[in-house]
Amino acid sequence: MIAYLKGILASTGADHAVIEVGGIGYFVGASSRTLAALGPVGEAVLVHTEMLVGEDFQRLVGFSGAAERDWFRLLTGVQGVGARVALAILSALDPAELNRAVAAQDKAMVARANGVGPKLAERIVRELKDKAGGIVLGPGAVAQAMPVGAAADAVSALLNLGFRPAEASSAVAAAEDDLGPSATLDALVRLALRKAAK
Repeated sequence: MIAYLKGILASTGADHAVIEVGGIGYFVGASSRTLAALGPVGEAVLVHTEMLVGEDFQRLVGFSGAAERDWFRLLTGVQGVGARVALAILSALDPAELNRAVAAQDKAMVARANGVGPKLAERIVRELKDKAGGIVLGPGAVAQAMPVGAAADAVSALLNLGFRPAEASSAVAAAEDDLGPSATLDALVRLALRKAAK
């Protein structure tokens, strides 16, 4: 599994980028938001990735941050949402907006994305309500639900271990409260696991 690519942006297209790492060009599908965040061709980039593997294909999808990647995983877990639709949703809504839309059960907001009709939008907000961490009460709650930096990576680590998003977010937030904002990823994950076990 490829977790991220760090290299030089070789080129971009309408729905992809080519990132050169060690002389190899990786073709990476991406949302328009991620493509806009990459910067100019020829510059160094870091892209979080998700490898999609099927019977007759292998595809790498890239994201500007771990939160966007985690939402991609949640979205593609909904019946009827493939990689293309998930990327269309992530092109229309950033992770914080998506979090608010799901928490408020705002299917119209999700339906703004290309290829998402009212029925699919309703299924997405209904199925992801519990998985996305419940109701968001304000800016502080959004920040807690969608952490950044080491905290985001710690949440991602807990999600990969099988924790639900709400459990992972609250355990990491509690660990970060104890350790402070300068805590290392290793320390956050260790303390978050202890807190989640209680």
